[in-house]
Amino acid sequence: MMTPIELDGNSLTLEQCIQVARNNRKIHLSKKAFSKVTEARNCVIKALEDNKAIYGLTTGFGALSEKVISHEQTKQLQKNILMSHAAGVGKCFDKETTRATMLLKINDMAKGHSGVTTELLQTLVDMLNKDVCPMIPEKGSVGASGDLAPLAHMSLVLLGKGSALFAGKVMRGDVAMKTAKIGLVDLKAGEGLALINGTQVMTAIGVINVYDALKLLKIADIAAGISMEVLLASNIELDKRIHEVRPHMGQIISANNLRRIIQGSEIVSSHKDCLRIQDAYSLRCSPQVHGASLDALHYAKSVIEIEMNAATGNPLIFEEAEQIVSGGNFHGQPVALAMDFLSVALSEIANISERRIERLVNPQLSGLPAFLIKDAGLNSGFMIAQYTAASLVSENKSLAHPASVDSIPTSANKEDHVSMGTISARKCRDILKNVEYVIAIELLCAAQAMDLFTNLKAGAGTMEAYRCIRQNISHMEEDRIISDDINTMYKLVHEGAILQEVEKKIGALE
Repeated sequence: MMTPIELDGNSLTLEQCIQVARNNRKIHLSKKAFSKVTEARNCVIKALEDNKAIYGLTTGFGALSEKVISHEQTKQLQKNILMSHAAGVGKCFDKETTRATMLLKINDMAKGHSGVTTELLQTLVDMLNKDVCPMIPEKGSVGASGDLAPLAHMSLVLLGKGSALFAGKVMRGDVAMKTAKIGLVDLKAGEGLALINGTQVMTAIGVINVYDALKLLKIADIAAGISMEVLLASNIELDKRIHEVRPHMGQIISANNLRRIIQGSEIVSSHKDCLRIQDAYSLRCSPQVHGASLDALHYAKSVIEIEMNAATGNPLIFEEAEQIVSGGNFHGQPVALAMDFLSVALSEIANISERRIERLVNPQLSGLPAFLIKDAGLNSGFMIAQYTAASLVSENKSLAHPASVDSIPTSANKEDHVSMGTISARKCRDILKNVEYVIAIELLCAAQAMDLFTNLKAGAGTMEAYRCIRQNISHMEEDRIISDDINTMYKLVHEGAILQEVEKKIGALE
């Protein structure tokens, strides 16, 4: 059994977040976190005792911040903000996104700048550890003041309202909490606002996007490597010197991965005396295209890793100076831009993959049997698999339009510029899934083509990928329902099985 992850608000990693989100790893708070949270709460209590006007504690919210709220009404104010802001629509987030959101909210509060009580924070920890997952509608956040609507839905369950998934069933919030033996929360001044102000939803989606994209780009190199072999590409374009004189790190990494994947290939080396001087761009420029996307991914990763350990609420409590300060850390612009950039970068991976798929199925470009099937005409082979890839690539072009360039003023124009960061993150997630399918189709086609090279040895990495595919999907002798093969291949890509087998053979790809 894995030991619980200790949260201090400052050192949560991408890998740890995925372990909690996907593998139900438990968490606990550090002693320092408890201490800082207590000190910040004491600062809030003192400010209230001194009758200071504090946004969201003794005032209304947004455009209603000039409205003064009496001490007697502060508790009702916090309940009201959760109920009024729970205005989300659409299907609910999946369990892993919800768990990641809860984890990030806990980590934010553990920094000791939100002013909540330790009781509230511990209740969230208990919910996560006992796997009480609030039902959170996907749509409704404009990405400033943070993810208000979705976080309100998350927080309702603390009060016994809303609904939650527990023990495999969706139930009322109060029933879920009672069944899990977790007490409900009596919100104190400022706690409702602290719960909903923040970028935790867009960041949670971003964490999963980045983590899966890091794996996917390695698999894209594997797919390109197999396609290079069966399309008899030249390995000259992978010459280390070419990439060192244009030293973009992603390009160097992708070229190095491709060299290792096809190392020892008799198929590629057999092309050395061919009259073809240069390969098509989709083969020759794979390191340049994959590498540029990898560089964009590393940028997105750096933004997400900062945001995971950031204080994104408002107001923020700085207990050392006994100050409660209003600011704009809830604005999701950093995440919005990073997710839009990653959306474009991932779309390009699918674009170039689809062009390699076209070369694989087109006999005029490949020299292989038409649509990689015998008795073409009677059989259509992988003809429509390429259509599917083309459809997904085209869909991505629409999805890749940046959400962050749009802003619609909210809250009576008090909040007059918003990030749309959660839309950026959600669109990026959809693009990522489409790219996984396109890469799966390329791998299917490349494996079908590899069956023709019975007398030549494939590269060490490509051979291992081919074996993994053939252990799960048989060679297509004649037409069959191809969506079954695509879905099986997608699972091998998404769950990383094919990457795992290749890396067992040639070592970890970069």
